[in-house]
Amino acid sequence: MNTFGKNFRCTTFGESHGKAIGVVIDGCPPGITLTEETIQPAMDRRRPGTGPLVSQREETDRVEILSGVFEGSTTGAPICILIRNVDVRSGDYDDMREVFRPGHADVSYFTKYGIRDHRGGGRSSGRETAARVAAGAVAAHCLASVGIRVEGRLAEAGGITGPEGMHKAIADARDAQDSVGGIIEIVARDCPPGLGDPVFAKMGAEIAAAMMGIGGVKGVEIGEGFRAARMRGSEHNDAMRSTGFSTNHAGGMLGGITTGSDILVRIAVKPTPSVGKVQYTVDMHGNETEIRIRGRHDPCIAVRIVPVAEAMLSLVLMDRLLEQLKYDGFRAKLHTEED
Repeated sequence: MNTFGKNFRCTTFGESHGKAIGVVIDGCPPGITLTEETIQPAMDRRRPGTGPLVSQREETDRVEILSGVFEGSTTGAPICILIRNVDVRSGDYDDMREVFRPGHADVSYFTKYGIRDHRGGGRSSGRETAARVAAGAVAAHCLASVGIRVEGRLAEAGGITGPEGMHKAIADARDAQDSVGGIIEIVARDCPPGLGDPVFAKMGAEIAAAMMGIGGVKGVEIGEGFRAARMRGSEHNDAMRSTGFSTNHAGGMLGGITTGSDILVRIAVKPTPSVGKVQYTVDMHGNETEIRIRGRHDPCIAVRIVPVAEAMLSLVLMDRLLEQLKYDGFRAKLHTEED
């Protein structure tokens, strides 16, 4: 399951400490203006080494478009984007070759496959999300051409809201060799009504699956989310006027189909599992031991997951938009034949 999407399909590849990571995008419409400079701003927002509150791994995350673009425009062929790893320090993980890190996918990967890349988690590392951001930047660029905008923000960190308070909570956790989690809010504006399908392809279900596919995400809310369970129907229902909906408690979807209101999504991100404190664990042979994780890690991974969440929402919307265009085209053809 390294491929995401049905119409706008993205296959990511590579590992945290391999030579490179990247993505192949299949299904991007032809004739879209696209350059490496179009993608790079999103990569710069996600990359490490940009400040004291994120991992100090110095990756430039420069994207290279290898195929699918000719003279600055997409051709309809698969687009391959490469991101080279330039600052790996695999020696930091030598002590973890046979030891499972608490809170990581080490033990589950080994249980499933019988083998694992201990260097920063290999394929399960958050490093893989750089490829998603590259694909999401292409999707967002396509969406922007039809007026759809996707924006995200860190709404809470360590249980604190407000920029200064969140900054302090993250810095305090870092200084204590610990970590904190956070809540991210993502909004899609000017999304047309009619995207998504009822029953098994509800827009909310597609979005939730995309968000839960991001490492470290433990919960998803759409619209009022869990607060809806504490509201009355008369309060939660969005009144309709001739000009549109008066409120947006539903988060831009009814019956799994977009309404034209803003799509509102919030995700809960767990604390970074890599912490400097001593933790109890077991090795590959079942022996109990202690571990103190070295290396370069984020005291709050939610900070850099914001562009990842934007990317995943963009990928879902682009995929569903292409699906709807097929449906609309068939319906238009059918009506023409009937006339």
